[in-house]
Amino acid sequence: MVDKIEEYFKSNKVSVVAPIDDFDTDPRICLTGVHFPNKKLINKIKKEIINPIKKIFPNAYYYKPSSLHMTIKNVKVIDDPPTFTDDDVAKVKKVFSETIPKHMRFRVYFYRLMLFPNSLSLLGTTDPELDSIFFSLDQKLREINIPDNKKYANKKYFFSNITLARFDKTPPDKFKDMVNKISNSLSFKSYSVDSVTLIVANASLTKCKKVDTWNL
Repeated sequence: MVDKIEEYFKSNKVSVVAPIDDFDTDPRICLTGVHFPNKKLINKIKKEIINPIKKIFPNAYYYKPSSLHMTIKNVKVIDDPPTFTDDDVAKVKKVFSETIPKHMRFRVYFYRLMLFPNSLSLLGTTDPELDSIFFSLDQKLREINIPDNKKYANKKYFFSNITLARFDKTPPDKFKDMVNKISNSLSFKSYSVDSVTLIVANASLTKCKKVDTWNL
């Protein structure tokens, strides 16, 4: 399944964040539900993945610790101007507030790095609960006529990923070699996702408004 997802991304059949000169000032805005990892996981990612690869390819854009996140359920992909209104945000907030607390915590099993055409992510499989949360929110969003407008590589199973870096130029081979080396030696304990936060933000989350947070 992961191999197929990689092929989908290479064929440009899915929604991706197009590169931009400055991700910090990126004016494109999205509406999405995310989970912000705890400090222990963030520190491990920074120490064991970001710091080593940053030495190899310093020109890439690397996410700040406070911006690292797992997408739980997209609502509207980034665009300028945004494809949603303040009224939409209020309606989506109501859906999340009624739906998220009904679901259970789930675990993520991070096991590899995935290099996309313009980004690098830490990828993990999850307990089935993530699929349940996704489909519950998807149905409710359609009922209020604010459907998710993201194109997915797979519409049946969903993985958890944390975007670590973005770039607009093809990374050097030594960067790819380092990514493969780290990916093959990853050792992460399972991680418990216990909350979901609805945000209005740009891709790097340097511009981020947290609408509300709900516990699982």
